[in-house]
Amino acid sequence: MRHLWAFWRSNYIENVDKISQECFLCEAANQPPEKHREYLVLHKGKTAFVIMNLFPYNGGHLMVCPLRHTDDFTSLTEEELLEINKLVQASIKALKETISPHGFNVGWNLGRVAGAGLEQHIHCHVVPRWNGDTNFMPVLSETKVISQHFLSLYDKIKHALERIIKEETRKG
Repeated sequence: MRHLWAFWRSNYIENVDKISQECFLCEAANQPPEKHREYLVLHKGKTAFVIMNLFPYNGGHLMVCPLRHTDDFTSLTEEELLEINKLVQASIKALKETISPHGFNVGWNLGRVAGAGLEQHIHCHVVPRWNGDTNFMPVLSETKVISQHFLSLYDKIKHALERIIKEETRKG
């Protein structure tokens, strides 16, 4: 039998409760710009930010989060809701430009029973999808094959995302 290792997944499974007790999203958002790559922060706005998912469903899996630490979607202000949705839209544009997915899953997992790995800080998932990206690997071996180097993908997406956000800001 041959083995394909997805070492990052076992690290997540073994540490999910510890990870969930600390807010890694707040930690990442509070880093200075020179540490954004290390913490996978793609963009930090006034009330929200975009970060790559360290444990992605697919390559290019992003999360758009309020900067304010909250577990209550209904507490989001109009300003936060607007910026989050604009960042979701810009993220989709950047992913289309850089990795050409065939579609997207976009959504919120609110609460542990809804699939939230981190309940304490809500976040919207932007997951690129391709025809045929579901196969036997996740079903039989809980393994996902991600074919592009993580930081290379970060660099491509960040460049496109920042350009798109600048263009949208100029439009007003």
